[in-house]
Amino acid sequence: MNYIKVEWTHSFATEPVLLFSELDKDRWEIRKVEVYRDGHCEFADAKESFGSAMLSKVPIPPLSEIATDPQFDPMEITRDEFEIAWTERRGNTSQKR
Repeated sequence: MNYIKVEWTHSFATEPVLLFSELDKDRWEIRKVEVYRDGHCEFADAKESFGSAMLSKVPIPPLSEIATDPQFDPMEITRDEFEIAWTERRGNTSQKR
C-alpha cells in the first residue's frame, strides 16, 4: 500500500483543500479522506461514502505527475499519518459548508 496527501491551493469554497488517499500496488484508491477549508471531512471507501467524496475511477498518477500542476502539492505519507486522518474523519463530518 501507498499513502499520499495532496494539498490543493485554490479559492473554491465547495472543494477540499487536503486529500488523503490509500492506494493499492496499482495506484487505485482504497480509501480517501477530503478535508475542507472549514475543517469538515468527507470520505469514501469501497463500502461507504460521506458527502460528495468518491474513489477515483482511474489509477492515481505518480506524485511527480501530480506535482506538474502548481495548484497541487503532493507528498507520500506514512500509514500512521493516513490512519489518523481516516480515524478523525467521522468526528469532522458534522460541520457542513
